[in-house]
Amino acid sequence: MNQKRMYSVILGPHVSEKSTLMTEDSNQYAFKVAIDATKPEIKEAVESIFKVAVSDLQVLNVKGKTKRSARGRMRRNSDWKKAYVRLEAGHEIDFADIG
Repeated sequence: MNQKRMYSVILGPHVSEKSTLMTEDSNQYAFKVAIDATKPEIKEAVESIFKVAVSDLQVLNVKGKTKRSARGRMRRNSDWKKAYVRLEAGHEIDFADIG
């Protein structure tokens, strides 16, 4: 996979209370990924960008929420894809050092 595709597969880290607890407890990180990304592409991108070894990968599609505006009109946020990446023991990702 070329460099351009690797950086378009991983859109960024998904930071939430749940993902922070998963990072501390089980060395697992959450990423927002491209809708058309596959598991092998995500695994290869994480391993090459962050120089870590991936032991397990779970991917899920997140449905966009429906919201109501002040005037009563309905709108819907876009659907997106999330990946949970578990790293081998001894590996970790420090987002502060990436530049």
